[in-house]
Amino acid sequence: MYKGLRLAKAHLHHQSPSPPPPPPPPPPPPVTASARRRLHIFAPMSVAPAADDAASTSTSSSGEEPPHPTARNRRKQGEAIAKGHKNYELMLNLQLGIRHSVGKQHPVTLDLKASAFNPKEKVWTRFPPEGTKYTPPHQSCDFRWKDYCPVVFRTLRKLFKVDAADYMMSLCGNDALREFSSPGKSGSFFYLTNDDRYMIKTMKKSEVKVLLRMLPAYYNHVRACEDMLVTKFFGLHCVKLTGANQKKVRFVIMGNLFSSKYPIHRRFDLKGSSHGRMIGKPEADIDEYTTLKDLDLNFIFRLQKSWFEDFQKCYSYRQVDRDCEFLEQERIMDYSLLVGVHFRDTRDKHFTTEGACDADNSRHTTPRLSRDDINKFIYDPNRWAPIRLGANMPARAELTVRRSDCDFQQIGEPTGEFYDVVLYFGIIDILQDYDITKKLEHAYKSIQYDPTSISAVDPKQYAKRFRDFIYKAFAEDI
Repeated sequence: MYKGLRLAKAHLHHQSPSPPPPPPPPPPPPVTASARRRLHIFAPMSVAPAADDAASTSTSSSGEEPPHPTARNRRKQGEAIAKGHKNYELMLNLQLGIRHSVGKQHPVTLDLKASAFNPKEKVWTRFPPEGTKYTPPHQSCDFRWKDYCPVVFRTLRKLFKVDAADYMMSLCGNDALREFSSPGKSGSFFYLTNDDRYMIKTMKKSEVKVLLRMLPAYYNHVRACEDMLVTKFFGLHCVKLTGANQKKVRFVIMGNLFSSKYPIHRRFDLKGSSHGRMIGKPEADIDEYTTLKDLDLNFIFRLQKSWFEDFQKCYSYRQVDRDCEFLEQERIMDYSLLVGVHFRDTRDKHFTTEGACDADNSRHTTPRLSRDDINKFIYDPNRWAPIRLGANMPARAELTVRRSDCDFQQIGEPTGEFYDVVLYFGIIDILQDYDITKKLEHAYKSIQYDPTSISAVDPKQYAKRFRDFIYKAFAEDI
């Protein structure tokens, strides 16, 4: 038997080698730059941004469209509030309160009584850990929950077409909220839902008073302007801890302006003023979450002519005017236009702000879009994500440069270098009225600086300057 095994082994050693494996199939032809541009004109829902991502963007076995690869792999903003985080109990309290408030079944009518807007119209609910007849038991600390003008905000959610179940799932689901601090001077904290649809902002008592004061006018503005650009408010609440730590945390729930499947590569906070309106960071420290300011802006956003004529002239300019008139009437100032820019093709592109002050920089002009390409996608609704004012708006961003002899030139000189972009924008920070503090700030800074360059000015002057600047930063494509 052993001899047979040895013979078999020898036979295996002396047999001819196996044929080599067949050569791999040739790779698919590369996607040309012109073809890629044609695929990226109007934020197509199912087209990958690069050929390498084609496999990951195919339809899933369930028939649902998988998440956009750039959205799935994107670094999330903020710190997840997990167990052990200093604000973990606050998050639990917040979610318990929202479930309690939104879960109530009430008929909704759009014609509200004046009493619904009364600042004293609020509902306190106690949440002991053992639970009550109206509240569930929980593992957090004992706290009290306050709903401000609950009927008004419930009706606003209906006007904003917010589904109550989806709203609760976003805010109170199993996924943790993410916390990050404000880049501004307010010192507020922000909490983002995991799906990026909603943002929770902590508020000062003075801001709560302003919102409650302007709530009737805000409600009427929402009813009159379906495409308004001002912040959408969905709820105003307060958590009060009991016991030795009698801390109150007031917060408002808002829509997240940058809730998008496409990454935001650049974001700008634009007021129309120039004093102190530059971040002064080196380019290496600027990333997609850096909020740039007026003097950092190095683009003119040109809306495509057909879209501009069909949509922008009819709605956007008028809407900016109407929003500013509303804010002026409510004596609001210091607001901003927050702009998010998604660049369709980031290969070999620079988004530098430092080069915006040198008109002699070398330029490489990107090809212009043909009218056929634009019309192909603009009239095929299956090719692009839903577009509305301030969201998924296609445009071309023209690079600008500022003259070196002009320190405060707000809009630079156009260079003829264009980038295909998708824009997201809205008016934020609308809870600062022109109070005694702002009047004193205006008086003090007017002595030191040009009065027209500072942010703290009368609401009428602020609105005019804001509109003038926006109409320069946004223009018709040529």
